[in-house]
Amino acid sequence: MAGGSAGALARALVALDGGGAADKIRLIPQDFFAELCEQIIQHLNHKIPGINTAELCQRIQTSGIDINIGDLAKVANTLSFLFSTAARNNLSTEELVTSLGSGVSTLPKHAVQVIRHVWNEQGKAIAVSEGATTTATVGQFVDMKWKLGVAMSSDTCRSLKYPYVTVTLTVADPSGQITDKSFEMTIPQFKNFVRQFKEMASVLETV
Repeated sequence: MAGGSAGALARALVALDGGGAADKIRLIPQDFFAELCEQIIQHLNHKIPGINTAELCQRIQTSGIDINIGDLAKVANTLSFLFSTAARNNLSTEELVTSLGSGVSTLPKHAVQVIRHVWNEQGKAIAVSEGATTTATVGQFVDMKWKLGVAMSSDTCRSLKYPYVTVTLTVADPSGQITDKSFEMTIPQFKNFVRQFKEMASVLETV
């Protein structure tokens, strides 16, 4: 491994070990950890827009494991950094696993086995993807939902029982974490919102 590659991987291992992520990985059962790694690999391969840590964290908690979404997001970000660093430096499966064994003393055996498996199966694809694209600097739209409601109480409106629309946008940030952003609009605001989308659609038809 070249000096630059070794230095980059060393920084990734420091983030994994010194940043506390390795301790959190010890709490995650193998099947959930494998699912997390698979999502990260698919995200780096641009097959999915992001990593749904909120949904995965809820299922891990339901299984009786005490871990919060912030800790799981830290693990996901660190693993994503590790995989992308290994991809940029074209590391083989054995090189990656050997580095993990020598640089991360607290990483459990089951985690190393999962990393070995996903990297052996899909590592080359990530290397191609990483080399062919630039790093995203903005979030990515995933989904949008809306529902109509009627206000029953308000501190600002004189008349109650007025209709409003709640919009929930699901977005993936540049690191791949999926989050929901919700906001409310009056009916005139929502109509204006829809009108702007129609204007965008009309412009796109001319492209």
